Amino acid sequence: MALHMSDNCTVLLSSDKQCIPTQDEILKLLEDPDEKVKLKALKSAVFMMLSGEPMPRMLMTVIRFCINTENHELKKLLMLYWEIVPKYDVGNKLLPEMILVCNALRNDLNHSNEYVRGCMLRFLCKLREAEIIEPLVPSIKVCLEHRHSYVRKNAALAIYHIHKLHGHTLIPDGAEVIDAFLKNESEVGSRRNAFMMLINEAEDLSIEFLAARSEELDRFGDGFDLLVLELTRKVCRRNPSQKARFVHFIFQLLASPSAAVSYEAAWTLVSLSSSPTAVRAAATTYTSLLYSQSDNNVKLIVLERLAEMKVRNARVLMDVIMDLLRALASPNIDICKRTLEIALDLMSPRNVEEVVQVLKREVTRTRDSDLEKGCEYRTVLIQALHSCTLKFPSVAGSVIGLLMEFLGVDGAKDVILFVRAIMHQYGDLRDSVLKKLLASFTDIKQPSVLRVALWIIGEFSDTEVKLQVAFDEVLAAIGMPPYVPDITQLDGSADGASDPIEPQQLVARTLVLADGTYASQSTSSDLSMSSSIMLGTGLSTLRRSICDGDAFLATSSAAALTKLAMKSQVGLGETTALTKWRKLKTLQVICGVAKMIYSMAAQDNSHISALQADERSGLGCMTLGSASDCLERLSMFTALLLDTSAWATQEPFLLDGQAALSHHLEQAMTAMRKSDVTESYKEADHESMVQPDELIIWRQLRSPLTSSNEFDMCDGEDLMRATGTFAGPLSDNMRRSHVYQLSGFADPVYAEAHVTVHDYDILLDVLVVNRTVATLTNLTVELYTMGDLKLVERPQSLTIAPLVSRSISANIKVSSTETGHIFGTIVYDNSSSAEKTYINLNSIHLDIMDYIRPASCSDESFRSMWAEFEWENKVAIATHVTDLSDFLEHIVSETNMNCLTPRASLSGGSSFLAANLYAKSIFDEDALVNVSVEKKDDADGKLSGYIRIRSKTQGIALSLGDRITAVQRNSASLKQSH
Repeated sequence: MALHMSDNCTVLLSSDKQCIPTQDEILKLLEDPDEKVKLKALKSAVFMMLSGEPMPRMLMTVIRFCINTENHELKKLLMLYWEIVPKYDVGNKLLPEMILVCNALRNDLNHSNEYVRGCMLRFLCKLREAEIIEPLVPSIKVCLEHRHSYVRKNAALAIYHIHKLHGHTLIPDGAEVIDAFLKNESEVGSRRNAFMMLINEAEDLSIEFLAARSEELDRFGDGFDLLVLELTRKVCRRNPSQKARFVHFIFQLLASPSAAVSYEAAWTLVSLSSSPTAVRAAATTYTSLLYSQSDNNVKLIVLERLAEMKVRNARVLMDVIMDLLRALASPNIDICKRTLEIALDLMSPRNVEEVVQVLKREVTRTRDSDLEKGCEYRTVLIQALHSCTLKFPSVAGSVIGLLMEFLGVDGAKDVILFVRAIMHQYGDLRDSVLKKLLASFTDIKQPSVLRVALWIIGEFSDTEVKLQVAFDEVLAAIGMPPYVPDITQLDGSADGASDPIEPQQLVARTLVLADGTYASQSTSSDLSMSSSIMLGTGLSTLRRSICDGDAFLATSSAAALTKLAMKSQVGLGETTALTKWRKLKTLQVICGVAKMIYSMAAQDNSHISALQADERSGLGCMTLGSASDCLERLSMFTALLLDTSAWATQEPFLLDGQAALSHHLEQAMTAMRKSDVTESYKEADHESMVQPDELIIWRQLRSPLTSSNEFDMCDGEDLMRATGTFAGPLSDNMRRSHVYQLSGFADPVYAEAHVTVHDYDILLDVLVVNRTVATLTNLTVELYTMGDLKLVERPQSLTIAPLVSRSISANIKVSSTETGHIFGTIVYDNSSSAEKTYINLNSIHLDIMDYIRPASCSDESFRSMWAEFEWENKVAIATHVTDLSDFLEHIVSETNMNCLTPRASLSGGSSFLAANLYAKSIFDEDALVNVSVEKKDDADGKLSGYIRIRSKTQGIALSLGDRITAVQRNSASLKQSH
């Protein structure tokens, strides 16, 4: 027993062995009268002893030359030495020199300096040897009455640890002494340490003291209040019938001015009781912390607690939803997002009107105030309002009017999509919404928003009044051809086409399309016009975009005018003058758009040689392909207006649009419901993945002794979350996949390592087996790292008997998502030959997949990050897989990423595939991947193309590129399996 105690040590220091002197040199330095020299020598002795070096002659020298010093730094260093020095001989008897040490310790306990006394009392908390502590007990008790609070609080702490280790052997009256001390003590720290001893060693006395001083908790300090909550959890888990006795204390601590105390009190209350009163009080405390604390980390932690409470007590939390929404005042976008996620799940018919009013006020604030991420926040608010209208249609009318004021600013894409859904789902709102859309049509600045607005106008204008207003508005915005940036168009002259054409200059620019691929767009500009005239206010956004060469927007405009003209034909008749006039104007627009597309395609084709080589083929295909598609649609519009044989397609052209939109919205709702169900039952599915013969723990059947342990009410789940492991059929396979063989089977020492990644920490558990018949001494596993890794805890030296195995642990800190390597050697001394032996270890490759997690983001966020991130890694596709979908699934599964591109858009018989992948690291780093692959018919069906990776940091881009290159080499097995 004594030998085991002597091995105990709380000191862990790393040192460079090359700079440490020998034992004889240290002994000589300790005899030097200069205390600085003694300090250096004693530090060297401590380092050597912690490294496993025996120094039997050191003890008496330290007693002779260092024990009577008055230097505080040397005294502190002596305490470290007394802690690690061997105190027992081979026969487990206390060394005679320890009598002198005890006398020195007693002198420091009676020292006139309160700092020396306090430090010695703290040191005694680490000692476990009863024979050394026993003669010091009277001096420790005397320190309880010292005039200085620093000495008193450390004396209480020392008595607690001595009583905890040695029970009633050394201090049989320890509980009574501390109880009397606690009743008379007024200092906060001393009272806290004394009460900590009572709740652990004399629980009844602590409860009696608490009951007698219940009204004075406010002035006992934060540390004391936290101990009260600890006592409450401890007692109530062991004996639930005692809850009523402590409820008063918990409710009193909920109103504590300390954020830590009120937070712990709310958590304690919820963990012990599920009554609506308790849950409501805890939720009120959490929401008050949200707007009273300035630390964003505190707010995020509180929001996570509220999210956990929402799972079981959503009905009660509905009463505090307005207090929860006060957190939207935070400038941090992550806090606002998390708040909205919780609030949307707590909405009910009773509070939906109030919630919508708050969201509308926040949307207005994003426009009126200069927020750091106002556009992103506005997008989140618009999506939240959209979710509100889906759940509660009654609020759609009050929301849509406000949101349509934001069609001309950033975030308008979400607004117009929301308007489209409202127009389809709520027929009674169509007239007012369409009227507001036509009124604000000229304020729209984004071409993508204009395309959706044109579709809405053409689809939902069903009466003659609406047709007249819609046709005039669209025609006025697009103007009459030609669609070139000419001065005469700004002047409005009709004979501008006969004027001589000024020299034009071709301007090429690189764009990032919606799927993440690159494309080049060429526009012709008049050299005689200045940029101010080109972008003058005389042109609408629609006409300016078409004149700049936006063929997709021009085709959408022609489609909207064609629909309006066809509806006029259905409503007014084919022979009416108004119908013929609308058809004529529509045909003029179609011809002008077709001419513009032809000229743009010809110019792009003639200037393709000026572009970079890697974009040459892609540009030609993109320009000609898009031009062909647009011209084909324009031909169909012309046939519908002129060819009587094409009238059979009139009804599908006019009616299939709303049917397609209905199908799209149904698919979106189905995907949303599946996502919600997946998130709701994720943990339940996780917990159900257990083995048939696995042990089931029933907390209700635990014995009182077992249930007194410090476990949470859901201890199994919390322990799995804390260790980063989950029970499942794949857990054993995953554990084996992280075992690395470090040495060979023929080596005298066999070593293997199990690597566990816990977010920012890597735990290395090394198993070392002595395969020889000799004892190996001073065996050390020397580890080194390459990459963004840092070895925090170096393995200690061991002595291993023949054919015996030992485990060594090492802790490595990770600071970024980057592939790293761990390598090293095993060094040991053979006791029989006294030779030092080295064994080189195999390196451990840390995969980036341990840090990558699939994630989701919107298309706008993906494009924004793609344009913002500067680090790009371009990987050529070289694989044996011949199927486009199989190759994409292989990349997604092997890189642990999420495919943002809808699966429906990837299906079909196309020979080209483009998809966006997204993931986030545990360090909150974004990883963007664009896969652009084509199946070549002239290359035996092989796939070609590129995979582009973008990130904010270089490490994740390079590491993910190496991972993709490696998985492409392993794709041969995938081909064979198919």
